[in-house]
Amino acid sequence: MPESFALLIENGTVVDGSGAPGFAASIAVTEDGRLRIVREEEPKAGERIDATGLVVAPGFIDLHSHSGLMIFADPLHEPKMRQGVTTEVIGVDGLSYAPIPDEGDLEALVEMNAGLDGAPDDLAYDWATVEQYLDRLNALRPSVNLALLVGNSALRIGAIGWDEVEATPAQVSDMRAMLREAMEQGAIGLSSGLDYPPGAYADTDELAQLTAEAARHGGFYHTHVRYPLGDRYLDPFREAIEIGRRGDGPVHITHFYHRQTFPGGPEPMLALVDDARSEGMDVTFDTYPYEWASTRLLIMIPPWAQSGGPKKTKSRLSDMGVRNRIRRELADRGVLFAGRRAWDDVRLGAFRSPDLIRWEGRTLGELVAERGEDPVDVLCDLLIAENLRVNQVTPGPWSETLPHFIRHPVGMIGTDSTFVADRPSPRTYGSFPRVLGQYVREEALIGLEEAVRSMTSAPAARLGLADRGLIRDGYVADLVLFDPQTVRATATYEEPRSYPIGIEWVLVNGEPVVAHGDHTGARPGRTLGRSS
Repeated sequence: MPESFALLIENGTVVDGSGAPGFAASIAVTEDGRLRIVREEEPKAGERIDATGLVVAPGFIDLHSHSGLMIFADPLHEPKMRQGVTTEVIGVDGLSYAPIPDEGDLEALVEMNAGLDGAPDDLAYDWATVEQYLDRLNALRPSVNLALLVGNSALRIGAIGWDEVEATPAQVSDMRAMLREAMEQGAIGLSSGLDYPPGAYADTDELAQLTAEAARHGGFYHTHVRYPLGDRYLDPFREAIEIGRRGDGPVHITHFYHRQTFPGGPEPMLALVDDARSEGMDVTFDTYPYEWASTRLLIMIPPWAQSGGPKKTKSRLSDMGVRNRIRRELADRGVLFAGRRAWDDVRLGAFRSPDLIRWEGRTLGELVAERGEDPVDVLCDLLIAENLRVNQVTPGPWSETLPHFIRHPVGMIGTDSTFVADRPSPRTYGSFPRVLGQYVREEALIGLEEAVRSMTSAPAARLGLADRGLIRDGYVADLVLFDPQTVRATATYEEPRSYPIGIEWVLVNGEPVVAHGDHTGARPGRTLGRSS
Protein backbone atom coordinates (compact mmCIF):
# COMPACT_ATOMS: atom_id res chain seq x y z
CA MET A 1 0.00 0.00 0.00
CA PRO A 2 1.34 3.46 -0.84
CA GLU A 3 1.95 5.75 2.10
CA SER A 4 -0.44 8.60 2.77
CA PHE A 5 0.83 12.12 3.45
CA ALA A 6 -0.68 15.46 4.34
CA LEU A 7 0.82 17.17 1.29
CA LEU A 8 2.69 16.19 -1.85
CA ILE A 9 4.77 18.63 -3.92
CA GLU A 10 5.10 17.27 -7.43
CA ASN A 11 7.03 18.05 -10.64
CA GLY A 12 9.46 20.55 -9.13
CA THR A 13 13.25 20.77 -9.21
CA VAL A 14 14.62 20.08 -5.74
CA VAL A 15 17.57 22.25 -4.70
CA ASP A 16 18.15 20.65 -1.34
CA GLY A 17 20.33 23.28 0.35
CA SER A 18 23.55 21.27 0.34
CA GLY A 19 25.02 23.01 -2.71
CA ALA A 20 24.57 19.86 -4.81
CA PRO A 21 22.93 20.09 -8.24
CA GLY A 22 19.16 20.22 -8.33
CA PHE A 23 17.21 17.08 -9.16
CA ALA A 24 13.67 16.07 -10.08
CA ALA A 25 11.67 14.56 -7.25
CA SER A 26 8.41 14.79 -5.39
CA ILE A 27 8.50 15.98 -1.80
CA ALA A 28 5.97 14.75 0.71
CA VAL A 29 5.05 16.38 4.01
CA THR A 30 3.91 14.12 6.83
CA GLU A 31 1.04 14.84 9.19
CA ASP A 32 3.53 16.03 11.81
CA GLY A 33 5.24 18.46 9.41
CA ARG A 34 8.27 16.40 8.40
CA LEU A 35 9.79 15.85 4.96
CA ARG A 36 10.00 12.74 2.84
CA ILE A 37 11.67 12.58 -0.57
CA VAL A 38 9.46 10.38 -2.76
CA ARG A 39 11.57 8.18 -4.98
CA GLU A 40 9.31 5.30 -5.94
CA GLU A 41 5.60 4.52 -5.72
CA GLU A 42 3.26 7.53 -5.95
CA PRO A 43 1.86 8.14 -2.48
CA LYS A 44 -1.58 9.26 -1.40
CA ALA A 45 -1.84 12.84 -0.20
CA GLY A 46 -4.53 15.03 1.28
CA GLU A 47 -3.32 18.00 -0.78
CA ARG A 48 -1.09 18.32 -3.83
CA ILE A 49 0.98 21.20 -5.17
CA ASP A 50 2.02 21.19 -8.82
CA ALA A 51 5.54 22.68 -8.75
CA THR A 52 6.14 22.51 -12.51
CA GLY A 53 8.75 25.13 -13.41
CA LEU A 54 9.49 25.86 -9.75
CA VAL A 55 12.48 25.26 -7.51
CA VAL A 56 11.69 23.51 -4.25
CA ALA A 57 14.22 24.61 -1.61
CA PRO A 58 14.53 24.71 2.17
CA GLY A 59 13.04 27.83 3.71
CA PHE A 60 15.41 30.78 3.91
CA ILE A 61 17.00 31.65 7.25
CA ASP A 62 17.54 35.32 8.02
CA LEU A 63 20.50 35.85 10.36
CA HIS A 64 19.61 39.42 11.39
CA SER A 65 16.12 40.81 12.01
CA HIS A 66 14.75 43.60 14.20
CA SER A 67 11.33 41.99 14.65
CA GLY A 68 11.64 41.07 18.33
CA LEU A 69 8.97 43.60 19.38
CA MET A 70 7.19 44.48 16.13
CA ILE A 71 6.22 40.83 15.60
CA PHE A 72 3.67 41.36 18.40
CA ALA A 73 2.04 44.09 16.31
CA ASP A 74 2.12 42.08 13.07
CA PRO A 75 2.42 38.32 13.62
CA LEU A 76 1.61 37.61 9.94
CA HIS A 77 4.99 39.14 9.13
CA GLU A 78 4.36 39.46 5.39
CA PRO A 79 7.57 41.34 4.48
CA LYS A 80 9.49 38.20 5.40
CA MET A 81 7.05 35.45 4.60
CA ARG A 82 6.67 36.66 1.03
CA GLN A 83 10.46 36.57 0.62
CA GLY A 84 10.55 32.89 1.54
CA VAL A 85 11.97 33.40 5.03
CA THR A 86 10.86 30.67 7.43
CA THR A 87 13.24 31.39 10.33
CA GLU A 88 14.83 34.60 11.51
CA VAL A 89 17.25 35.57 14.26
CA ILE A 90 16.21 38.24 16.77
CA GLY A 91 17.95 39.80 19.77
CA VAL A 92 20.60 41.15 17.41
CA ASP A 93 22.98 44.11 17.91
CA GLY A 94 23.20 43.45 21.65
CA LEU A 95 19.58 44.57 21.98
CA SER A 96 17.53 41.62 23.17
CA TYR A 97 14.53 42.34 25.38
CA ALA A 98 15.31 39.50 27.77
CA PRO A 99 16.72 38.73 30.23
CA ILE A 100 15.94 42.07 31.91
CA PRO A 101 14.73 41.50 35.48
CA ASP A 102 13.48 45.03 36.14
CA GLU A 103 10.34 46.19 34.30
CA GLY A 104 11.53 49.80 34.38
CA ASP A 105 14.79 48.83 32.70
CA LEU A 106 12.91 46.88 30.03
CA GLU A 107 10.69 49.86 29.25
CA ALA A 108 13.75 52.13 29.20
CA LEU A 109 15.49 49.88 26.66
CA VAL A 110 12.38 49.92 24.49
CA GLU A 111 12.33 53.72 24.69
CA MET A 112 16.04 54.05 23.92
CA ASN A 113 15.80 51.72 20.95
CA ALA A 114 12.37 52.54 19.50
CA GLY A 115 13.88 54.14 16.41
CA LEU A 116 15.31 50.75 15.46
CA ASP A 117 13.11 48.04 16.97
CA GLY A 118 9.87 49.96 17.36
CA ALA A 119 7.59 50.26 20.38
CA PRO A 120 4.20 48.68 19.59
CA ASP A 121 1.21 50.38 21.12
CA ASP A 122 -0.52 48.56 23.98
CA LEU A 123 2.17 45.89 24.30
CA ALA A 124 2.48 44.79 27.93
CA TYR A 125 6.14 44.38 28.88
CA ASP A 126 5.34 41.73 31.44
CA TRP A 127 8.25 39.36 31.01
CA ALA A 128 11.68 39.31 32.65
CA THR A 129 13.43 36.09 31.67
CA VAL A 130 14.22 34.51 28.32
CA GLU A 131 11.81 31.69 29.14
CA GLN A 132 8.96 34.16 29.74
CA TYR A 133 9.74 36.11 26.59
CA LEU A 134 9.84 32.97 24.45
CA ASP A 135 6.57 31.84 26.04
CA ARG A 136 4.99 35.15 24.96
CA LEU A 137 6.23 34.63 21.40
CA ASN A 138 4.96 31.05 21.29
CA ALA A 139 1.57 32.13 22.61
CA LEU A 140 1.45 34.74 19.83
CA ARG A 141 1.99 32.04 17.18
CA PRO A 142 3.63 34.17 14.49
CA SER A 143 3.92 33.00 10.91
CA VAL A 144 7.73 32.73 11.14
CA ASN A 145 10.07 30.71 13.34
CA LEU A 146 12.23 32.80 15.67
CA ALA A 147 15.64 32.11 17.24
CA LEU A 148 16.81 34.39 20.05
CA LEU A 149 20.26 35.78 20.77
CA VAL A 150 21.00 37.31 24.18
CA GLY A 151 22.15 40.89 23.80
CA ASN A 152 25.10 42.09 25.83
CA SER A 153 23.22 45.34 26.52
CA ALA A 154 20.60 43.31 28.39
CA LEU A 155 23.34 41.56 30.37
CA ARG A 156 25.02 44.87 31.23
CA ILE A 157 21.75 46.46 32.32
CA GLY A 158 21.05 43.54 34.63
CA ALA A 159 24.52 43.30 36.16
CA ILE A 160 25.88 46.87 36.00
CA GLY A 161 23.21 49.33 34.91
CA TRP A 162 23.28 51.96 32.19
CA ASP A 163 26.49 53.81 33.01
CA GLU A 164 29.73 53.95 31.05
CA VAL A 165 31.90 52.03 33.51
CA GLU A 166 34.30 49.10 33.32
CA ALA A 167 32.83 45.84 34.55
CA THR A 168 34.33 44.38 37.71
CA PRO A 169 35.22 40.67 37.85
CA ALA A 170 32.14 40.10 40.01
CA GLN A 171 29.91 41.85 37.48
CA VAL A 172 31.36 39.82 34.60
CA SER A 173 30.63 36.71 36.65
CA ASP A 174 27.04 37.90 37.08
CA MET A 175 26.68 38.47 33.35
CA ARG A 176 28.05 35.01 32.63
CA ALA A 177 25.52 33.52 35.01
CA MET A 178 22.68 35.44 33.34
CA LEU A 179 23.85 34.28 29.92
CA ARG A 180 24.16 30.68 31.07
CA GLU A 181 20.61 30.70 32.43
CA ALA A 182 19.30 32.36 29.26
CA MET A 183 20.85 29.70 27.05
CA GLU A 184 19.46 26.95 29.27
CA GLN A 185 16.05 28.55 28.68
CA GLY A 186 16.35 28.50 24.90
CA ALA A 187 18.64 31.28 23.62
CA ILE A 188 21.11 30.25 20.90
CA GLY A 189 24.04 32.60 21.54
CA LEU A 190 25.33 36.06 22.42
CA SER A 191 25.00 39.27 20.40
CA SER A 192 26.71 42.62 20.68
CA GLY A 193 26.03 46.01 19.14
CA LEU A 194 29.11 48.05 19.89
CA ASP A 195 27.60 51.30 18.62
CA TYR A 196 24.64 50.97 21.00
CA PRO A 197 24.98 51.83 24.71
CA PRO A 198 25.13 50.38 27.24
CA GLY A 199 26.50 47.33 25.42
CA ALA A 200 28.96 49.62 23.63
CA TYR A 201 30.70 50.22 26.97
CA ALA A 202 31.94 46.60 27.12
CA ASP A 203 35.65 46.14 26.46
CA THR A 204 37.30 43.34 24.51
CA ASP A 205 38.03 41.18 27.53
CA GLU A 206 34.48 41.40 28.87
CA LEU A 207 33.10 40.30 25.53
CA ALA A 208 35.64 37.48 25.27
CA GLN A 209 34.56 36.12 28.64
CA LEU A 210 30.91 36.22 27.60
CA THR A 211 31.79 34.52 24.31
CA ALA A 212 33.50 31.77 26.27
CA GLU A 213 30.33 31.26 28.29
CA ALA A 214 28.16 31.13 25.17
CA ALA A 215 30.54 28.64 23.55
CA ARG A 216 30.46 26.39 26.63
CA HIS A 217 26.74 25.96 26.01
CA GLY A 218 26.99 25.38 22.27
CA GLY A 219 26.39 28.98 21.26
CA PHE A 220 28.31 31.60 19.31
CA TYR A 221 29.13 35.33 19.26
CA HIS A 222 27.11 37.41 16.77
CA THR A 223 28.52 40.93 16.51
CA HIS A 224 27.76 44.38 15.19
CA VAL A 225 31.35 45.54 15.56
CA ARG A 226 32.78 48.68 17.16
CA TYR A 227 32.92 50.78 14.01
CA PRO A 228 34.67 53.85 15.49
CA LEU A 229 37.61 51.72 16.67
CA GLY A 230 41.16 52.45 15.48
CA ASP A 231 41.39 52.91 11.72
CA ARG A 232 37.59 52.57 11.37
CA TYR A 233 38.20 50.08 8.60
CA LEU A 234 39.89 46.82 9.61
CA ASP A 235 40.40 47.35 13.34
CA PRO A 236 36.72 46.87 14.24
CA PHE A 237 36.74 43.45 12.61
CA ARG A 238 40.11 42.58 14.10
CA GLU A 239 38.59 43.13 17.53
CA ALA A 240 35.65 40.84 16.69
CA ILE A 241 38.02 38.05 15.71
CA GLU A 242 40.20 38.67 18.77
CA ILE A 243 37.12 38.28 20.99
CA GLY A 244 36.53 34.85 19.48
CA ARG A 245 40.19 33.96 19.81
CA ARG A 246 40.34 34.89 23.51
CA GLY A 247 36.96 33.36 24.25
CA ASP A 248 37.67 30.22 22.21
CA GLY A 249 34.26 30.51 20.60
CA PRO A 250 32.68 30.85 17.16
CA VAL A 251 32.32 34.38 15.76
CA HIS A 252 29.72 35.61 13.33
CA ILE A 253 30.20 39.13 11.95
CA THR A 254 26.82 40.51 11.04
CA HIS A 255 26.04 43.00 8.22
CA PHE A 256 29.63 42.66 7.00
CA TYR A 257 30.18 44.86 3.97
CA HIS A 258 32.45 47.47 2.42
CA ARG A 259 31.59 51.17 2.41
CA GLN A 260 32.69 53.47 -0.38
CA THR A 261 34.21 55.74 2.29
CA PHE A 262 36.57 53.05 3.61
CA PRO A 263 40.26 53.74 2.90
CA GLY A 264 40.81 50.33 1.29
CA GLY A 265 38.91 47.73 -0.71
CA PRO A 266 36.92 44.66 0.35
CA GLU A 267 39.78 42.21 -0.12
CA PRO A 268 41.60 43.03 3.16
CA MET A 269 38.31 42.73 5.05
CA LEU A 270 37.61 39.27 3.68
CA ALA A 271 41.24 38.29 4.22
CA LEU A 272 40.72 38.81 7.95
CA VAL A 273 38.02 36.14 7.86
CA ASP A 274 40.02 33.80 5.64
CA ASP A 275 43.17 34.14 7.76
CA ALA A 276 41.27 33.47 10.98
CA ARG A 277 39.69 30.38 9.48
CA SER A 278 43.08 29.17 8.29
CA GLU A 279 44.19 29.33 11.94
CA GLY A 280 41.33 26.99 12.82
CA MET A 281 38.90 29.62 14.08
CA ASP A 282 35.20 29.34 13.32
CA VAL A 283 34.41 32.73 11.74
CA THR A 284 31.46 33.42 9.45
CA PHE A 285 29.48 36.48 8.36
CA ASP A 286 26.29 37.71 6.80
CA THR A 287 25.57 40.64 4.51
CA TYR A 288 22.48 42.21 2.98
CA PRO A 289 22.24 42.85 -0.76
CA TYR A 290 21.02 46.45 -0.72
CA GLU A 291 22.85 49.77 -0.70
CA TRP A 292 20.71 51.26 2.08
CA ALA A 293 21.37 50.92 5.81
CA SER A 294 18.94 51.79 8.59
CA THR A 295 19.08 52.28 12.33
CA ARG A 296 17.96 54.65 15.06
CA LEU A 297 18.83 58.31 14.55
CA LEU A 298 20.26 58.30 18.06
CA ILE A 299 23.33 56.52 16.68
CA MET A 300 24.58 59.97 15.57
CA ILE A 301 24.99 60.95 19.22
CA PRO A 302 28.31 59.83 20.79
CA PRO A 303 27.99 56.92 23.25
CA TRP A 304 29.19 58.96 26.25
CA ALA A 305 26.16 61.23 25.88
CA GLN A 306 23.86 58.20 26.22
CA SER A 307 25.30 56.95 29.52
CA GLY A 308 22.67 56.42 32.20
CA GLY A 309 19.76 55.56 29.93
CA PRO A 310 17.06 57.52 28.11
CA LYS A 311 16.14 60.03 30.82
CA LYS A 312 19.73 61.20 31.28
CA THR A 313 20.30 61.14 27.52
CA LYS A 314 17.42 63.52 26.88
CA SER A 315 18.63 65.77 29.68
CA ARG A 316 22.10 65.97 28.12
CA LEU A 317 20.69 66.69 24.67
CA SER A 318 19.04 69.78 26.14
CA ASP A 319 22.33 71.06 27.56
CA MET A 320 24.16 73.59 25.36
CA GLY A 321 27.53 72.56 26.81
CA VAL A 322 26.89 68.97 25.78
CA ARG A 323 25.80 70.09 22.32
CA ASN A 324 28.99 72.11 21.89
CA ARG A 325 31.07 69.07 22.84
CA ILE A 326 29.16 66.94 20.32
CA ARG A 327 29.75 69.63 17.70
CA ARG A 328 33.50 69.58 18.35
CA GLU A 329 33.75 65.81 18.27
CA LEU A 330 31.80 65.45 15.08
CA ALA A 331 33.79 68.22 13.43
CA ASP A 332 37.01 66.44 14.42
CA ARG A 333 35.74 63.23 12.85
CA GLY A 334 34.82 65.09 9.70
CA VAL A 335 32.38 62.42 8.61
CA LEU A 336 28.81 62.79 9.73
CA PHE A 337 28.50 66.54 9.66
CA ALA A 338 30.91 67.53 6.93
CA GLY A 339 28.46 69.27 4.62
CA ARG A 340 25.03 69.37 3.09
CA ARG A 341 25.40 66.10 1.21
CA ALA A 342 25.82 64.16 4.46
CA TRP A 343 22.54 65.63 5.72
CA ASP A 344 20.79 64.90 2.45
CA ASP A 345 21.55 61.21 2.79
CA VAL A 346 19.79 60.82 6.17
CA ARG A 347 16.14 59.95 5.51
CA LEU A 348 13.94 60.28 8.59
CA GLY A 349 11.00 58.16 9.71
CA ALA A 350 8.78 56.79 12.49
CA PHE A 351 7.44 60.17 13.60
CA ARG A 352 4.54 60.43 16.04
CA SER A 353 4.46 64.09 17.00
CA PRO A 354 1.72 65.88 14.99
CA ASP A 355 4.09 68.81 14.43
CA LEU A 356 6.71 66.56 12.83
CA ILE A 357 4.76 63.95 10.87
CA ARG A 358 5.15 65.97 7.68
CA TRP A 359 8.88 65.09 7.81
CA GLU A 360 8.18 61.37 7.45
CA GLY A 361 10.33 60.06 4.60
CA ARG A 362 12.16 63.36 4.11
CA THR A 363 15.79 64.09 4.92
CA LEU A 364 17.57 65.66 7.80
CA GLY A 365 19.18 67.99 5.27
CA GLU A 366 15.77 69.35 4.31
CA LEU A 367 14.88 69.88 7.95
CA VAL A 368 18.16 71.71 8.66
CA ALA A 369 17.66 73.89 5.61
CA GLU A 370 14.12 74.84 6.57
CA ARG A 371 15.04 75.69 10.14
CA GLY A 372 18.24 77.51 9.28
CA GLU A 373 19.87 76.33 12.49
CA ASP A 374 23.03 74.47 13.40
CA PRO A 375 22.67 70.78 12.41
CA VAL A 376 23.55 69.49 15.90
CA ASP A 377 20.86 71.68 17.45
CA VAL A 378 18.32 70.44 14.91
CA LEU A 379 19.33 66.83 15.58
CA CYS A 380 19.12 67.16 19.37
CA ASP A 381 15.81 69.06 19.26
CA LEU A 382 14.35 66.40 16.98
CA LEU A 383 15.38 63.52 19.24
CA ILE A 384 13.96 65.26 22.31
CA ALA A 385 10.68 66.10 20.58
CA GLU A 386 10.24 62.52 19.38
CA ASN A 387 11.34 60.88 22.65
CA LEU A 388 14.45 59.42 20.89
CA ARG A 389 12.42 57.16 18.62
CA VAL A 390 13.34 58.53 15.14
CA ASN A 391 14.55 56.08 12.51
CA GLN A 392 17.09 56.84 9.78
CA VAL A 393 17.87 55.31 6.38
CA THR A 394 21.33 56.10 5.01
CA PRO A 395 23.81 54.78 2.43
CA GLY A 396 25.33 51.45 3.45
CA PRO A 397 27.09 48.79 1.35
CA TRP A 398 28.84 49.97 -1.77
CA SER A 399 27.10 48.28 -4.69
CA GLU A 400 30.35 47.75 -6.62
CA THR A 401 31.91 45.69 -3.82
CA LEU A 402 28.81 43.84 -2.57
CA PRO A 403 29.47 40.89 -4.93
CA HIS A 404 32.69 40.04 -3.05
CA PHE A 405 30.63 39.35 0.06
CA ILE A 406 27.66 37.68 -1.64
CA ARG A 407 29.83 35.05 -3.35
CA HIS A 408 32.25 34.36 -0.48
CA PRO A 409 31.97 30.70 0.62
CA VAL A 410 31.24 31.52 4.28
CA GLY A 411 28.99 34.49 3.51
CA MET A 412 25.27 34.25 4.34
CA ILE A 413 22.28 36.59 4.19
CA GLY A 414 20.94 38.69 7.04
CA THR A 415 18.43 41.34 6.06
CA ASP A 416 19.01 43.62 9.08
CA SER A 417 15.34 44.36 8.53
CA THR A 418 13.49 47.09 10.39
CA PHE A 419 9.73 47.41 10.65
CA VAL A 420 9.27 51.08 11.58
CA ALA A 421 8.82 54.20 9.42
CA ASP A 422 6.78 54.57 6.25
CA ARG A 423 9.85 54.17 4.04
CA PRO A 424 12.26 51.66 5.59
CA SER A 425 15.33 50.33 3.86
CA PRO A 426 14.21 48.14 0.93
CA ARG A 427 16.29 45.30 2.40
CA THR A 428 13.31 44.54 4.69
CA TYR A 429 11.15 43.50 1.72
CA GLY A 430 13.56 42.34 -0.95
CA SER A 431 16.87 40.83 0.21
CA PHE A 432 16.48 37.14 -0.59
CA PRO A 433 14.67 37.59 -3.93
CA ARG A 434 17.26 40.18 -4.93
CA VAL A 435 20.01 37.59 -4.53
CA LEU A 436 18.07 35.07 -6.60
CA GLY A 437 17.00 37.52 -9.29
CA GLN A 438 19.96 39.84 -9.67
CA TYR A 439 23.03 37.99 -8.46
CA VAL A 440 22.04 34.48 -9.58
CA ARG A 441 19.95 34.90 -12.75
CA GLU A 442 20.89 38.29 -14.19
CA GLU A 443 24.56 38.62 -13.26
CA ALA A 444 25.53 34.94 -12.82
CA LEU A 445 27.65 36.04 -9.88
CA ILE A 446 26.85 32.91 -7.91
CA GLY A 447 25.25 29.61 -8.88
CA LEU A 448 21.69 28.86 -7.84
CA GLU A 449 22.61 25.86 -5.71
CA GLU A 450 25.37 27.75 -3.92
CA ALA A 451 23.11 30.75 -3.30
CA VAL A 452 20.44 28.49 -1.80
CA ARG A 453 23.06 26.79 0.39
CA SER A 454 24.18 30.17 1.75
CA MET A 455 20.57 30.98 2.67
CA THR A 456 19.60 27.60 4.15
CA SER A 457 21.97 24.90 5.34
CA ALA A 458 24.85 27.28 6.09
CA PRO A 459 22.84 29.48 8.49
CA ALA A 460 21.12 26.41 9.95
CA ALA A 461 24.56 25.01 10.81
CA ARG A 462 25.64 28.38 12.25
CA LEU A 463 22.57 28.42 14.51
CA GLY A 464 22.81 24.76 15.48
CA LEU A 465 19.46 23.79 13.94
CA ALA A 466 19.97 20.08 13.38
CA ASP A 467 16.84 19.28 11.35
CA ARG A 468 16.32 22.41 9.24
CA GLY A 469 18.09 24.00 6.29
CA LEU A 470 18.15 20.90 4.10
CA ILE A 471 15.61 18.79 2.25
CA ARG A 472 16.22 15.44 3.87
CA ASP A 473 13.97 12.63 5.06
CA GLY A 474 12.78 13.45 8.57
CA TYR A 475 13.72 17.13 8.47
CA VAL A 476 11.17 19.78 9.35
CA ALA A 477 9.13 20.94 6.36
CA ASP A 478 10.24 24.56 6.15
CA LEU A 479 10.14 25.08 2.38
CA VAL A 480 10.04 27.75 -0.30
CA LEU A 481 8.93 27.23 -3.89
CA PHE A 482 10.04 29.91 -6.35
CA ASP A 483 10.20 30.45 -10.08
CA PRO A 484 13.90 30.82 -10.99
CA GLN A 485 12.97 32.61 -14.24
CA THR A 486 10.87 35.36 -12.67
CA VAL A 487 11.89 35.70 -9.03
CA ARG A 488 13.05 39.21 -8.23
CA ALA A 489 12.80 41.98 -5.69
CA THR A 490 10.63 45.00 -6.43
CA ALA A 491 11.53 47.00 -3.30
CA THR A 492 13.55 50.14 -4.01
CA TYR A 493 14.77 53.15 -2.05
CA GLU A 494 11.87 55.19 -3.44
CA GLU A 495 9.26 52.43 -2.95
CA PRO A 496 10.61 50.14 -0.22
CA ARG A 497 7.34 48.54 0.91
CA SER A 498 6.92 46.44 -2.22
CA TYR A 499 6.65 42.66 -2.17
CA PRO A 500 8.79 40.50 -4.46
CA ILE A 501 7.50 38.39 -7.31
CA GLY A 502 8.26 34.76 -8.07
CA ILE A 503 7.96 33.40 -4.50
CA GLU A 504 4.96 31.14 -5.02
CA TRP A 505 4.73 28.93 -1.92
CA VAL A 506 6.21 29.05 1.57
CA LEU A 507 5.70 26.31 4.16
CA VAL A 508 6.56 26.73 7.84
CA ASN A 509 6.59 23.58 9.98
CA GLY A 510 4.70 21.82 7.20
CA GLU A 511 1.87 24.36 6.87
CA PRO A 512 1.45 26.65 3.82
CA VAL A 513 1.88 30.28 4.86
CA VAL A 514 2.19 31.62 1.32
CA ALA A 515 0.15 30.02 -1.48
CA HIS A 516 0.21 31.26 -5.07
CA GLY A 517 2.17 34.29 -3.89
CA ASP A 518 -0.29 35.41 -1.20
CA HIS A 519 -0.26 35.01 2.57
CA THR A 520 -2.75 32.37 3.72
CA GLY A 521 -3.18 33.82 7.21
CA ALA A 522 -1.55 30.76 8.77
CA ARG A 523 0.63 31.27 11.84
CA PRO A 524 2.49 28.01 12.50
CA GLY A 525 5.81 29.55 13.60
CA ARG A 526 7.49 28.91 16.93
CA THR A 527 10.66 29.71 18.78
CA LEU A 528 13.69 27.56 18.07
CA GLY A 529 16.62 26.60 20.24
CA ARG A 530 19.77 24.80 19.23
CA SER A 531 18.97 21.39 17.69
CA SER A 532 15.33 22.47 17.16
